[in-house]
Amino acid sequence: MGKAQAQPVYPKGLDFEQVWALFQEVGKKQEETDRQLKENARQLKETDRQIKDYNKRFGEFHNRFGEVVEYMVAPNLLDKFRDLGLIFQEAVSGKVVKDHDNNIFFEIDVLLENSDNAMLVEVKTKLTTEDVKDHIKRLEKMRKYADLHGDKRAFLGAVAGVVVTTNVKKYALGRGLYVIEPSGENFNITPPNGKPKEW
Repeated sequence: MGKAQAQPVYPKGLDFEQVWALFQEVGKKQEETDRQLKENARQLKETDRQIKDYNKRFGEFHNRFGEVVEYMVAPNLLDKFRDLGLIFQEAVSGKVVKDHDNNIFFEIDVLLENSDNAMLVEVKTKLTTEDVKDHIKRLEKMRKYADLHGDKRAFLGAVAGVVVTTNVKKYALGRGLYVIEPSGENFNITPPNGKPKEW
């Protein structure tokens, strides 16, 4: 008589049918987990698309809001600067300088002009230190462009913002720029520390 074949021993006294049922249950749970992972990935992709869409729309709104501020500020700047003793005859919004021969390109939000001086005004929704630094570079480009084209006028700088923190204001004034900021339903212009810088 041959030896009886040993039956496999299942954990906790489970028989084959019970172990098989457990494997099937685990398989179903794995399928459900995979389905949820795919659904999560789809939702993440959709959320990413929504964030990109929001950023694009917010950027467009931010730009449009900046343009609105620019057009609200520009007409009144002539009068405000006259009160400070600076008389400009003309205010031009959105002036673009393109000098391909000398590789000089920049845009001026608002340009105030007379025969002796010009004021370059940069308008931002929220003014930052980087914006001030960029505007100083713009003024340097303007000086270079003017010299190349026989314009001997002195160039002054001003920065405007709906939101201007104390630190940014102090930084701009310390670099010889005028600072324009809201005050109630109007706006104030603060002259720079000492003599305004000329470019």
